[in-house]
Amino acid sequence: MNKIIQAAHFAANKHRDQRRKDQVQSPYINHPLALAHVLANEAGIDDENAIIAALLHDTIEDTATTGEEISALFGPVILGIVLEVTDDTSLPKQQRKQLQIDHAPHLSTAARLVKLADKICNLRDMANSPPADWPLVRRIEYFDWAKAVIDGLRGSHAGLEGLFDEAYGKKPVG
Repeated sequence: MNKIIQAAHFAANKHRDQRRKDQVQSPYINHPLALAHVLANEAGIDDENAIIAALLHDTIEDTATTGEEISALFGPVILGIVLEVTDDTSLPKQQRKQLQIDHAPHLSTAARLVKLADKICNLRDMANSPPADWPLVRRIEYFDWAKAVIDGLRGSHAGLEGLFDEAYGKKPVG
């Protein structure tokens, strides 16, 4: 089976009962699919490992998926990329956010691509359909935090950075 399709199927199954925090509570799988779309179709990335990791990037963090499952199905390289972009949910939220900023410059090439696509998609979602319970100041803070993460990735991929800057340009104003 095509590994990208296998990863999409795996992620859809793992995220099947989850919804995004957007105003319409869209199916969660739309998010990893959006990352894969940004990488493959908007940025012209043909790195299969990065695309697969993009599809799987939230499975360990947000579902009952284990690293062993990902390694068995997709190999240790994919698992490594996914782990690079997975937050340690046992830590307080502010510490996790700071660690994303601190770790960004040290990510592998594939993890940088996934992280860029993730922040692009999150900013687009935040601009187009923010969580209903997020006040304006929280949305502005999210945009600024995402920029701090991406600033640590500058020089990774000009096309993705341009897409991020375009999404950041839609930052809400207060």
